[in-house]
Amino acid sequence: MRLILLGAPGAGKGTQAKKLSQKLCIPHISTGDIFRNNMMNGTELGIKAKEYIDKGMLVPDELTISIVKDRLIQEDCKNGFILDGFPRTIPQAEYLEKTLIEIGTDMDHVINIHVADEEIIERMSGRRVCPNCGATYHIVFNPTKVDGICDNCKANVIQRDDDKEETVISRLKTYHEQTEPLIDFYSKRGKMLTVIGKEEIEETSKAVIKVLGV
Repeated sequence: MRLILLGAPGAGKGTQAKKLSQKLCIPHISTGDIFRNNMMNGTELGIKAKEYIDKGMLVPDELTISIVKDRLIQEDCKNGFILDGFPRTIPQAEYLEKTLIEIGTDMDHVINIHVADEEIIERMSGRRVCPNCGATYHIVFNPTKVDGICDNCKANVIQRDDDKEETVISRLKTYHEQTEPLIDFYSKRGKMLTVIGKEEIEETSKAVIKVLGV
C-alpha cells in the first residue's frame, strides 16, 4: 500500500505514520529524515541539499523530489511506503505524480488528519520538553508532577521555540496557504480519505485503520 499522510503541524501525522508502518510492514518515509541521512552520509544529493540549507534557503522542489525518488526505488519500498512531510505544495505533488509514473507505480490513498487550529495551538503551545533527558510533557494533558521540573531527572523543562504560540500560528498560516490545497488536489483524483484527529493517539489510529479497511 502506498500512502501519503497530510495534516497541519501538530496534527499527529508523524506518530500515525510510524504506527501504520509497523502494522502494514512498509517503510515510513519522512523527508526530514531523508535530508539528514543524505547529508550525514555525504551523498551527492545530500551535499547539494546542504548547500541550500546552510544558506537558510528552501531546498528546490527538483532536488527534493530527486531525493524522494532515490528513496522510493529502494528494495524495501517494493510493497509500499508511507510518505510523511511530502508533498507540501501542489508543484511538489505534480512532481511526485510524474516520478511515480516513471517508476511504474501510483499512490493508493492520501489520509488527511484534520484537527481544528484552536486545538493544535493548545496542543503545541502547551508542550514542554526536558533538555536533559528528552522527556516530553504537556501543561494540560500530561503535566510534570512538580511544576516545571522533569519527573525523570529533575531538570527544568522548557518550551521549544517552534512550540511557542506565535510560531505555531505562523506555521498554521503557511500550512493553510501552501499545503491545504493538496486536499482538493487529491480529492479530484479520488484518493482522499479524511479522519478527525483525536486527543488520544489510539483513537486516531483506530479511525485511520478503519478508513483504510486494514
